[in-house]
Amino acid sequence: MAPVLETHRLILRPLELADAVQVQKIFPQWEVVRFLAKTVPWPYPPDGAYTFFRDVALPADSRGEAWHWTLRLKLNPEQVIGLIVLRKGETKNRGFWIGVPWQKQGFMSEAADAVTDYWFDVLKMPSMRVPKAKDNTGSCRISEQQGMRMVGTEDRDYVSGRLPSEIWAITADEWRARRKHHRSSAGKLE
Repeated sequence: MAPVLETHRLILRPLELADAVQVQKIFPQWEVVRFLAKTVPWPYPPDGAYTFFRDVALPADSRGEAWHWTLRLKLNPEQVIGLIVLRKGETKNRGFWIGVPWQKQGFMSEAADAVTDYWFDVLKMPSMRVPKAKDNTGSCRISEQQGMRMVGTEDRDYVSGRLPSEIWAITADEWRARRKHHRSSAGKLE
């Protein structure tokens, strides 16, 4: 099971079935789902979060194939604001979404850094690959900020249709070098 992770402003708690109630309220919004994989049903059913957690996410976590976390503000740790996942495999190692009221505030960048550290430092994975719709500029910006590089393009199916997509990647060595550089730069500013 995934551990609790913390960032400057967030607590990332391992997913629980009870979280489905809150997720069902904030997830089924076009601004949240349009760039997610077409496997997400749309319109989203009234039991969609519960069914996904019970039948897909939690079993994958139990098998050690995935690690799902809810995102919560430290100022309000009972409120779920989004979700982030790591997955074993060759093509799609990380995915995330955040509710509309919390978008464009840097929360997902914090969460992505925390789980990417976990991917490389704890799980000891050699590389990370994350495909995304080219038009998903917020997600692409997070990959750029993390030092990822675009390694390919393809068309993929999303809730909003078939779209041009980019595959972003970073190796463990590249990630560690970036983190070391940012930590030493931060120390010079203080």
